[in-house]
Amino acid sequence: MLSRKALIADDFVLTRLAEDVFQTRFETKQRKARFVDKNGTCNVAHTNIREQGRFLLDVFTTLVDLKWLHTLLIFTMSFLCSWLLFGMIWWLIAFAHGDLDQKDDDFIPCVTSINSFASAFLFSIEVQVTIGFGGRMITEECISAIAVLIIQNIVGLVVNAIMLGCIFMKTAQANRRAETLIFSKHAVIAIRNNKLCFMVRVGDLRKSMIISASVKMQVIRKNTTPEGEIIPLNQIDIELDNCANGIFLVSPLIITHVIDKNSPLYDLSESDLEDVDLEVVVLLEGVVETTGITTQARTSYLSDEIYWGQRFVSIVTEEEGVYAVDYSKFGNTVKVPTPSCSARTIDEGGVSFRLKRGETLRNTIRRRPPGVARETMN
Repeated sequence: MLSRKALIADDFVLTRLAEDVFQTRFETKQRKARFVDKNGTCNVAHTNIREQGRFLLDVFTTLVDLKWLHTLLIFTMSFLCSWLLFGMIWWLIAFAHGDLDQKDDDFIPCVTSINSFASAFLFSIEVQVTIGFGGRMITEECISAIAVLIIQNIVGLVVNAIMLGCIFMKTAQANRRAETLIFSKHAVIAIRNNKLCFMVRVGDLRKSMIISASVKMQVIRKNTTPEGEIIPLNQIDIELDNCANGIFLVSPLIITHVIDKNSPLYDLSESDLEDVDLEVVVLLEGVVETTGITTQARTSYLSDEIYWGQRFVSIVTEEEGVYAVDYSKFGNTVKVPTPSCSARTIDEGGVSFRLKRGETLRNTIRRRPPGVARETMN
């Protein structure tokens, strides 16, 4: 199994793992609102929901989705309310039967040792949580008391099942496992296998694996249809080169999207990154090996978080018969020769970038015919 070296520095959070403090950043005048934050939170506010009662139709999911403070408050109040309710019922039974003011030694009460509401409340707790201190007990004198005993036991089991199940689901939520699934803070665009590619790096900090892991990418951008309809968040799926049959996420992987004629990034050039309204969302899904729960980790990249002409450095080395992963270099990149033009311009024959060993990109540029504009190179 791969060793995890230098997992997380004290001054970094997971979303900053891949940050390289020496990288040059674009200075944008106005930052675009993100659809998905770097930590995976969806930046969407649901307003003017008129049918609020729909949430009560699925009470269990509503309880799981609540904040911990609200869940614990409901957890506590559900038990207190049920104890108080049945405590009142036991007090009424004792009052109606005359157990509170009994004076005869031969008198048989419905429940022994109930002299006030406080004692009835304590008996209610003993019944529901099956403590059984022995000082109070039900007798066969009252049929109503026997019926209440049965009902309280059933209600107590239902309350325990719902609330304990809710607490368990909150502690075992899939997004907890996603905390150790990490992405590079920046994406890169560079030449790979003689093709212009968009690349991000993903990794898993735990030794327990993600089974059937898969990665999806979407481009989120504003779009206007030929009919004039404005789609503010148009989601466009993009194909990935090395994820067709899933990924084996034992060590960090570089997820690659080849920018071809079917790609929404086909017309994107280096100069366009400064002004284009673009967000690339990356989704990593899989089944947690230890629990069998499906989990999903998300992040996104705005145009100023995409580095043109850079690639990720290698972080896997072989040491003493094992492969060691250096996570301190998880997001480090290096500059590589890359055309600054778009993939469309490359496909039209304006630039040749097929590199052989020992060659540089400058030596492989084909001269364009006279009258054709020259492309800018890095």
